[in-house]
Amino acid sequence: MTPSQHPTSQLLLLGVGQAIGFVVGALLGRWLGLLLGFDALAEGYTNQVMVGIVLIAIGGGGGVQLARALYKRKYGDPRV
Repeated sequence: MTPSQHPTSQLLLLGVGQAIGFVVGALLGRWLGLLLGFDALAEGYTNQVMVGIVLIAIGGGGGVQLARALYKRKYGDPRV
C-alpha cells in the first residue's frame, strides 16, 4: 500500500494555517512579554529585551507547531 500525496488545496491550507499560527503566537508572546515587563522593542540589548525576543520566538514557533499538529490530526502527516 503506497501513501497518497496530499492535494494542493490541503497543503495550501497547511501553509496558511502555519502562517496564521506564527503571527498569532508571536503576538501572544509579545503581549505576554509586555505583561511581564520584557519589552522586545526597547532600545539596546538588555536582558529584558533579550527575554522579550525569546518570548516572541517561542510564541511564533509554538503557533506553527500547533497548526501542524491540528493539520496532522485531521488529514495525516503530509511528509509520508
